[in-house]
Amino acid sequence: MKLRLVAPTVFVGLLAALSSSAIAQQSMKISISIAQNSHQGVGIDTFAKEVEKRTNGRIKIQPFYSGSLGGERESIEAVQLGTQELTLTSTGPVPNFVPETRILDIPFLFRDKAHAHAVLDGPIGQELLTKFDAKGMKALAWAENGVRHMTNSRRPVNVPEDLKGLKMRTMENPVHIAAYKGFGIITTPMAFPEVFTALQQGTVDGQENPLSVIMSSKFDQVQKYMSLTGHVYSPAVILMNKAAFDKLSPADKQIFMDAAKEAVKANRARVAEDDAKGVAELRAKGMQIVEVDKAKFVAALATVNADFEKQFGKANIDKIRAVK
Repeated sequence: MKLRLVAPTVFVGLLAALSSSAIAQQSMKISISIAQNSHQGVGIDTFAKEVEKRTNGRIKIQPFYSGSLGGERESIEAVQLGTQELTLTSTGPVPNFVPETRILDIPFLFRDKAHAHAVLDGPIGQELLTKFDAKGMKALAWAENGVRHMTNSRRPVNVPEDLKGLKMRTMENPVHIAAYKGFGIITTPMAFPEVFTALQQGTVDGQENPLSVIMSSKFDQVQKYMSLTGHVYSPAVILMNKAAFDKLSPADKQIFMDAAKEAVKANRARVAEDDAKGVAELRAKGMQIVEVDKAKFVAALATVNADFEKQFGKANIDKIRAVK
């Protein structure tokens, strides 16, 4: 039997092909706790597409939706531990990991979304992103969850007094919980994947979320009333395991940062689209929409806000409010 020798050029070509194949198989996971057809789904799909395109397929990002890898808190823990590379999460559970971010969840802190973007994209927001490093995470960019409104299945909420005694699901966030208790709400912290069933079964009367979340989660099927309280602007953040980020080459680090910026653009555009059509769409699906006097809700939190000023420092809160 004769042995056939492989020409050196062919051998080198085979090695290159094998090497290229191995590199192409590098993959990372990114997750959200809500549906793919949502503002967060658009965000992670854009991020995945941009990373793959900019690395010529060397790095593939696998998106996971609807809490299939766990709720937001579990996903942040997984990223911190390195069992999952990436997640896009609302700031709901984030203060439990990075306490400095709590200030962003103060009700009625931001005038509107443009004000929030100016704060988050400016020096204050960028400084806050650096606080994640010491917790084993690299915060790539601030994304958007949206302006939160209240829904429930029991009664229309026209004034703050109507909230008293309602059992409401809240995010696992100490600032939100303190504020909602100020309204007289019976707060029930709960991971997002459990919320629809809890509303359906009457475990809780209501919940509060941006229009994008209410629509993509089909809460109109289990909630009759929505009050346009706009009580909190809810940021989101794209997080990556710090060790995984540090292993990237300088060029790939820049690719991930640039892909995150594109993801944020797409994410915010979808929120704007949902906000523009959301009220009419939910009303058409049978929800009773209540316009409220927001000033009354602000006034109802006077005592809670005084506590927040002591906790965070009035100067720090005023600095955020003063951003143009």
